Amino acid sequence: MVNFVGAGCGASDLITIRGMKLIEKADVIIYAGSLVNSELLEYARPECEIYNSAYMNLDEVIGVMEKAEAVGKMTVRLHTGDSSIYGAVREQFDRLDKLGIKYQVCPGVSSFCGAAASLKAEYTLPDVSQTVIITRMAGRTPVPESEEIRKLATHGSTMVIFLSTGMLEKLSEELIAGGYSPDTPSAIVYKASWKDEKICRCRIKNLASTAKENNITKTALIIVGNFLGNDYSLSKLYDKHFETGFRKADIYK
Repeated sequence: MVNFVGAGCGASDLITIRGMKLIEKADVIIYAGSLVNSELLEYARPECEIYNSAYMNLDEVIGVMEKAEAVGKMTVRLHTGDSSIYGAVREQFDRLDKLGIKYQVCPGVSSFCGAAASLKAEYTLPDVSQTVIITRMAGRTPVPESEEIRKLATHGSTMVIFLSTGMLEKLSEELIAGGYSPDTPSAIVYKASWKDEKICRCRIKNLASTAKENNITKTALIIVGNFLGNDYSLSKLYDKHFETGFRKADIYK
């Protein structure tokens, strides 16, 4: 069995209990060494075989899994955050399906959740934004034309932008061209929840200069939207005048 495990957003205690237990039982671990906190490997048994996929291609990763499966070993494929977001897991699933190797997936805490926690922010505020767009700038990996940043920006919703720290001047231009005000509040969250986490708040127009001033060139999320401001409406969920299936409205107060 191969277990794909979301390592969480950084801090070693932000992995799920299920994920931690799978690491503890693993005979083989293949981890994304460029992004996964190596402290998580401390949960592994001393005799566990450990491979850093930062130095491996897809054929080599699958080869390790196939070899382990042939001798009845359990493999953990440890991905950063949650493997469903920019995890390149579908191609691994398809290869394992062809080989007849069984696998399962253990979710993790994505870095976009870790970043919100670090910012002490709520992405979805009444009368501000009820939609979160998770996306990236086109780079060596293209994006569909319909998902270009300036087109997504027309919605004016909360945006969490991965894998784009090295393109911030262009990102600002695209966001503004799509309709965001240059003064829209933004944040650059470097290595959310890690010990060397850094949070930089700025405006869309200042994203590139802010990153440069703080020497941030990679491993950061770019977060934009008016949810980072101070104006919003209170939710109906706890409004004393709002009736729910669990609570009657207090119409006299």
